[in-house]
Amino acid sequence: MSPTVTKTRPKHLNLLQIRLPLPGVISIMHRVSGAVLFLLLPLLLWLFQSSLQSPASFAEFRSVVTHPLMKLVLLGLLWGYLHHLLAGLRHLFLDLDLGTELEKARLTSIIVLAGGIALTLAIGVALW
Repeated sequence: MSPTVTKTRPKHLNLLQIRLPLPGVISIMHRVSGAVLFLLLPLLLWLFQSSLQSPASFAEFRSVVTHPLMKLVLLGLLWGYLHHLLAGLRHLFLDLDLGTELEKARLTSIIVLAGGIALTLAIGVALW
């Protein structure tokens, strides 16, 4: 006979009150960045097509890309891409059973987060 559970379990989980550890947050950010990159793919394809079509369309491309709001969108896309790349590499190493210990998992999560921000700032400053 199994022991009875005296602790009552919650019936409805409030996802806003659950505190995930940093590796869990990085994993969720990896999924979100992949979804955002996928959803904004038509914008990127339109920009690429308009930059290659003709000299007039390239001038239109430049006018769109030089707008400060569009620069922020592209900077966000750059961060999403770099974060998704670094987190994907981290997940690949985790699948190979490398860095699965708690301290290494936390360290690689910090590296992914800091690396994505640092690379975005470095490339953003170079391209701005």
